Amino acid sequence: MLPYTSIHEAEAALGRGLTAAETLWFNYSANKSDYFLYCHNIIFLFLIFSLVPLYYLILEFFFRNSVQPYKIQPKFKLSLSDYFNCYKSVMRMFVIVVGPLQLLSYPSIKMIGIRTSLPLPSVWEILAQLTMYFMIEDYTNYWIHRFLHCKWGYEKIHKVHHEYTAPIGFAAPYAHWAEVLILGIPAFLGPSLVPGHMITFWLWIALRQIEAIETHSGFDLPWTPTKYIPFYGGSDYHDYHHYVGGLSQSNFASVFTYCDYIYGTDKGYRYQKKVLQQFDRILCSCCSATRWIGK
Repeated sequence: MLPYTSIHEAEAALGRGLTAAETLWFNYSANKSDYFLYCHNIIFLFLIFSLVPLYYLILEFFFRNSVQPYKIQPKFKLSLSDYFNCYKSVMRMFVIVVGPLQLLSYPSIKMIGIRTSLPLPSVWEILAQLTMYFMIEDYTNYWIHRFLHCKWGYEKIHKVHHEYTAPIGFAAPYAHWAEVLILGIPAFLGPSLVPGHMITFWLWIALRQIEAIETHSGFDLPWTPTKYIPFYGGSDYHDYHHYVGGLSQSNFASVFTYCDYIYGTDKGYRYQKKVLQQFDRILCSCCSATRWIGK
């Protein structure tokens, strides 16, 4: 809750006028507790888990011919019933684990210093902090993910997530309850080391989940904006990890590719790409020769 009773009082405390964004924030948050604002994450996550995968579902069922060239595993098809069953499982986990975790983790948010006060952070501050959060989460997640692919971790926990050898957007948060809790650690580590504003925290949680849905979408769409992010893995990169399955010792990173490259856990993926490129060249040569003979 903001310690000001009016915009005039807030402006006097800051020594300047409020920006348009700060005025909106004041009008919305002035009489709301910090706990209530933090719990917005529950609504955001529910909407993201429910609506963002619909984009890929619509592509799959209504624009199949147009997007077929971009489907990573084109022979893999699920029915609407399969999609709905996946969504039901995710929502069950949301109600049992994710929602209560959000409700109960507020004291840790206060402890690390996530603030709701004015002034609001600048755009550059938000971008810098989000970059740090993604980098920290990616590095930490890489090692946890490798642990989950040891015999015990995979058999007891991680194999649930790998039930989808050809992932779909709805299956991004589909996992064992223990994995949901464990992977909350790297997601929380960045904000705990570089605490920021509640708005930045909201954006971090939302963007990380949207990114996870994209990498599990099963489509390598050429118009995806993330293709312009340096060292970004993307859906094709992570799809290989699911395709190989439990035996996979490749492509552990959650967002970027640098950890797999540094520690040599992308060799299988790079070898597959090399073989496919060679096959495409041979195929193109054969097609050219056939056209030449036909003349």
